[in-house]
Amino acid sequence: MLPIQGRGRQAFARWQWLRRRPQSGMVEGCVADRQLACGVRAMSVLYLTESDVLRLADVRLALDAVQTAFERLAAGEADNVPRTRARGRGIVLHSMSAAADYLGVVGWKNYTTTRTGAQFLVGVHDKETGRLVALIEADALGQLRTGATTGVATQWMADREATELGLFGTGRQAAAQLRAAAAVRPIRQAFVYGRNEERRAQFCERMSEELQIEVEPVDRPQEAAEDLPIVITATSSTEPVFSGEWLAEGALVCAIGSNWLGRAEIDSDVIRRADNIVCDSVEACRREAGDFADALSKGIFDWSRAVDLAAVVSGQATGRNSPISVVLFKSVGLAIEDVALASKLVERARQEGVGLDLPL
Repeated sequence: MLPIQGRGRQAFARWQWLRRRPQSGMVEGCVADRQLACGVRAMSVLYLTESDVLRLADVRLALDAVQTAFERLAAGEADNVPRTRARGRGIVLHSMSAAADYLGVVGWKNYTTTRTGAQFLVGVHDKETGRLVALIEADALGQLRTGATTGVATQWMADREATELGLFGTGRQAAAQLRAAAAVRPIRQAFVYGRNEERRAQFCERMSEELQIEVEPVDRPQEAAEDLPIVITATSSTEPVFSGEWLAEGALVCAIGSNWLGRAEIDSDVIRRADNIVCDSVEACRREAGDFADALSKGIFDWSRAVDLAAVVSGQATGRNSPISVVLFKSVGLAIEDVALASKLVERARQEGVGLDLPL
């Protein structure tokens, strides 16, 4: 980091001066041999806040970034490292990383979870120099990429004429899921179930106005699953939120809420009925997807049945056998999704002059 001298007001004044220096080349008045007379180099890291991300990003940008990421994963032009967790008293640090040769970057996402909530940060490094080029507050980014991943799965595996869907969950992840699904299918009506009646009603009113479709709260879980072509679960539930017996022929189930082995949003009947099972990453799901635990213990599922989404979008595997096939898509979240979208946000931020340049 830049050697900021002094304390208090002097240190702050120096930092403010460094922020205002030219963003490339040398600080004015310093020697020309790329070594500053003041002993620092003129390099900076772009910092994007949550507000910056919301200003820069949109569903289409996220869908395109994530779709390309899975294509490049299949082509061997990207590498994804599954999440690891370090546990302390009252805190968990979650770490994941990816390399995107096709974008010229590598990156990581670290986030902490405590009783008070979660804090997310994504870092992007230049592939050639290894230099850190951006730090991004990544709560909204994570919601966007998770929604976009479901959007890509829906694009490839849902009924092309689907106009209805069921949604479990009323939080920000659920909202991102609905936005993405509505962007890739002609959705006119969504049926939403959440345990809290007031939140359910507020969510539906807000999303109806935003998307200009009918988003209706339902009182029973069955109403958000039965006879619907798309069913999405985006909850923090530790146990299944609906019965697989309720699914219609040809239904696509997108289960995205759980990435812990001790949690499950879907039951073994969903897995038993699924003709096709697709994971964002089979490797990652084997480590984290508790949704499969019961089916594994009952002997009605083994991992040879599952294929990667990257293989589906590249044509290397089949995502749907027939129009009446029940399809399960399970997502636990991958760093390549974060890094791919982050790279596009950095590019757009530079074009639009958004963000803060921090000294490095």
